[in-house]
Amino acid sequence: MEATPPRKPYASDLSDLEWEIVEPFVKQPPGKGKKRTVNIREVLNAIFYINKTGCQWHMLPHEFPDYRHVNYYYCLWRRKGIWDALLDALRRDIRMAEGRDGEPSGAILDSQSVKTDHNGEERGFDGGKQVKGRKRHLVVDTLGLILLVLVTRASIQDRDGGVELCDEVQQKAPRVQKIWADSAYRGELVEYVAKWCRFMLEIVKKPAAQHGFQVHPIRWIVERTLGWLNWYRRLSKDYEKTVDSSETMVKIASIRIMLRRLIADVYPMFNI
Repeated sequence: MEATPPRKPYASDLSDLEWEIVEPFVKQPPGKGKKRTVNIREVLNAIFYINKTGCQWHMLPHEFPDYRHVNYYYCLWRRKGIWDALLDALRRDIRMAEGRDGEPSGAILDSQSVKTDHNGEERGFDGGKQVKGRKRHLVVDTLGLILLVLVTRASIQDRDGGVELCDEVQQKAPRVQKIWADSAYRGELVEYVAKWCRFMLEIVKKPAAQHGFQVHPIRWIVERTLGWLNWYRRLSKDYEKTVDSSETMVKIASIRIMLRRLIADVYPMFNI
């Protein structure tokens, strides 16, 4: 196991058990080539620190590796699909730990509009939410674990983002038989799914007699996931220059949440 340098731990650091789960995904493959000179566990700790606290790359505490090394691996793992592989593996492990099939048969679709930093690309105005920035489109399983995330400019209609995500569900989640969504996805997307997809899209409608806030069946699950993401300050606003990086930051927050959940399910005595 790669040792962590002697320093006071941050709340976002990986525990030994969490590192054992993550290490196979990020360790250097065997063979010829230049050996790493940076502590990869500390690189991950630095990325989780940024994600949790919202600090800038060059403002990383000096106990971590140089921010340029950290950013290099962040981008490298994004290009190689390491974050995606880890996200999918953790979701399967949690589902099986809770007595479910590793792949979901049901999912929930929703979106969240957030403001952006002034340097970001792909920005727009969401007239419904009165937000200038970007929109996060999510598909989660019935445990609230992220299956897919798509980031667009905020002016993109929910149904348009839904079309792209439903196409991805076709490829990535072959067991899905039904997706639930709110009334923003009614109409054209329902017709598209009925014509081109093997699963069913069900719109969860607001009760006619509803006054004020009320929890809606099934839909509350994805709302809870969006609430979980709000624990991570890097996501309180979209600070990323590219939408690829925006999606990756959402995935990293989800990975951190799932690591803790998996430890709580499999090793409950270590749930602190």
